[in-house]
Amino acid sequence: MRWLTLYARSRQVPASLAVVLISAVAVWALARDGGEGPGDPRLPVLVLTAGAMAFSIGLSGQDLALDRTAAIRWVPRRAAHVLLAGSLVAAVLLSAQAMGEDMATTAFVVRDSAGLMGLAALGAALSGGQYAWTPPFAWLLFSFFAPPPTGVPTQVASWMLLPPGTTAGTWTALTLAIAGTAAYAFAGPRR
Repeated sequence: MRWLTLYARSRQVPASLAVVLISAVAVWALARDGGEGPGDPRLPVLVLTAGAMAFSIGLSGQDLALDRTAAIRWVPRRAAHVLLAGSLVAAVLLSAQAMGEDMATTAFVVRDSAGLMGLAALGAALSGGQYAWTPPFAWLLFSFFAPPPTGVPTQVASWMLLPPGTTAGTWTALTLAIAGTAAYAFAGPRR
């Protein structure tokens, strides 16, 4: 159990979890004040993106050379790290919703948290852990300002805000989750 504690501390998991909890409570408080309404996906997407960005900081360790020369298999640990971070982000938002304010369905939260953590993992594999937060943030900004999703390309661009039954949104999130997790698990964070 000591190795798990050391791993969590080296990947800033306690600080990331604190940021996720604070953002979920802030969004819950905003939703209680009568935001845009229960069908508006922007507040839940905002807390899910903040959670993915917070956990993306820990996708690289303190010393990449040490990580690469360790005598343990990193592939399952990296994949588990991404999957557990996505699960924690979804669980925190679903717990905040259980306190009374229904912001999004469970399918919406699971789809978006998986896609956003895959996007953060892809960012870590392509540009390193210190910049892994930029792809989820950039896609969130683009989704907020993209034109209305009428065709498949615009649905792919705004997959975060689409209802959970939308085919393009589901496949985009699934593709990002699988590609990002696989790229990060096998290649690790970029130097």
